[in-house]
Amino acid sequence: MLPAIFGLSGLVLTADERDFFRDADPAGYILFGRNVDNREQLRALTDSLRALHGRDRTLICIDQEGGRVARLKPPQWLLFPPGEVFDRLYDTAPASAIEAARANAEALGLDLAEVGINVDCLPLLDVRQPGAHNVIGDRALGSEPLRVAALGRAVLDGLARAGVAGTIKHIPGHGRTTTDSHKAMPTVTASEAELETDIAPFRALKDAPIGMTGHLLFTAWDKRNPATLSPFVINEVIRKRIGFSGLLLTDDLDMDALSGSVPQRAERAIAAGCDIALNCWADMEDMVGIARRLPAISAQGAARLERALAGTSDFTTPAAVETQAALIERRDRLLAQAAAKA
Repeated sequence: MLPAIFGLSGLVLTADERDFFRDADPAGYILFGRNVDNREQLRALTDSLRALHGRDRTLICIDQEGGRVARLKPPQWLLFPPGEVFDRLYDTAPASAIEAARANAEALGLDLAEVGINVDCLPLLDVRQPGAHNVIGDRALGSEPLRVAALGRAVLDGLARAGVAGTIKHIPGHGRTTTDSHKAMPTVTASEAELETDIAPFRALKDAPIGMTGHLLFTAWDKRNPATLSPFVINEVIRKRIGFSGLLLTDDLDMDALSGSVPQRAERAIAAGCDIALNCWADMEDMVGIARRLPAISAQGAARLERALAGTSDFTTPAAVETQAALIERRDRLLAQAAAKA
């Protein structure tokens, strides 16, 4: 198995993609808006991905956060709120905020399981800092580490109830950057003592099944390499200080924060200690280059992948529709109560 997650070009697999994916045997796939039309089409697409491989479970993931980051959109799918909504509710009713976040995540997860998606790139555990770039912004669950951890745990629990594995991101923290890592390399000059705030939620949720790195340069830890490509950050900070033992994915390797070709980036990330290289944009030349450069997934990485997917499901029962409606009603009732108190 290749330690990579690849994107797809369209609504169905092309003949070239089908042949390449069958031969390369990537660990999984990621879906975007370009891959989505309706429920029947999307379920057929994910079924075709599973049919390529003889594994009981194939990792198929998506960025479905709610708010401005949502690949599944109305009118075919429900609109879910961003993390900031639950942060505001926590100000007046912490227990209600946790329950609302859990119900919201379970309802969202049922949408994913119905169409064969078993991993969501959620929750964000980035601690929002004043004056930071809006690339995180209202996606964050708060600016206080314990609150972020409590709400993040609720999101993981809600997704798991729907049969979907969550992904904590962006390790070791994207909350204080003044640069969008999609466009340039962010440099974080905070001290190690200050960075304890950033890593605290990740440490609290270190038992999460999957984590995703951030493409940021933390000068206190490594003055040359961004976290995704830094052996020190991955092995000393993420694995030891944070204690994260789950499956570690890179953020999208196509982002402009990184330099070198995409296959070179993938090779460096795996060599640094990431388990899986994430390549989103379905460029066949890049995907072939990655397949040529990367070794087979390590035994440790394969075991982490198996554990991460152990509790997932790629289907929902008819009763799930009724359950989803009840979950959304509970979430909205809790949010309305908080609004009435404000």
